[in-house]
Amino acid sequence: MNVQPSSFNLSAPPGFRGMHPDIPLEIYHRKLPHWRQAGATYFVTFRLADSIPQDKLQQLKEHRRRWEQTHPEPRSEQLWHAYAREITEKTERWLDEGYGECHFRQAINAKLLAAGLRNYQDTKCRTSSLVVMPNHAHAVMKPYAGFKLEAILHVIKGYVSHQVGQGSIWEPESYDRIIRDEEHLYRIIQYIGRNGARAGLPADEFLRWIHPEWTEAGWQFQDQS
Repeated sequence: MNVQPSSFNLSAPPGFRGMHPDIPLEIYHRKLPHWRQAGATYFVTFRLADSIPQDKLQQLKEHRRRWEQTHPEPRSEQLWHAYAREITEKTERWLDEGYGECHFRQAINAKLLAAGLRNYQDTKCRTSSLVVMPNHAHAVMKPYAGFKLEAILHVIKGYVSHQVGQGSIWEPESYDRIIRDEEHLYRIIQYIGRNGARAGLPADEFLRWIHPEWTEAGWQFQDQS
């Protein structure tokens, strides 16, 4: 993701809190490392299970094997950050190629997923921006106290799978990162807003949204001419 703000002068939007230097970070590992901090806002990416071809998945496995050989334990947080960023950038480029069955190219399914992401606004998690692409989605999400991001996503993805009626359609692991600050958030919002155009999709093949409270505070998608 390499969207640069032309002139950034916005205050934090309602409900947003970036990474706090005085609150402890927790990390857990699956295929990727995941950082957690109480009260933080996250940029989340999750995809359909068939959205990346098998040969590219094999490339990722081989890359992980070589990386572990050249970066033996103990591995620093900085090393894990660099690895996670590299893998995320690779996979997001592949996702935009539109591989797989692409259930969310259908407007009814895209609306279903967008509604699912907004379903827990008053109970578990505030979703403030999102884009639903044919085979993946991005969202800005802030879990409320007592709720875990991965658990919320698990419920949403399970509900959508059931409604789409295709069995288990998701890659189990999502990509996520804590948003550092307001400028980082701005770049993410523009990345979300431009994802469909960047992938060359017509307007009816993706769905994007930003919370009305954020647009009232000046946080809007800035489309490139």
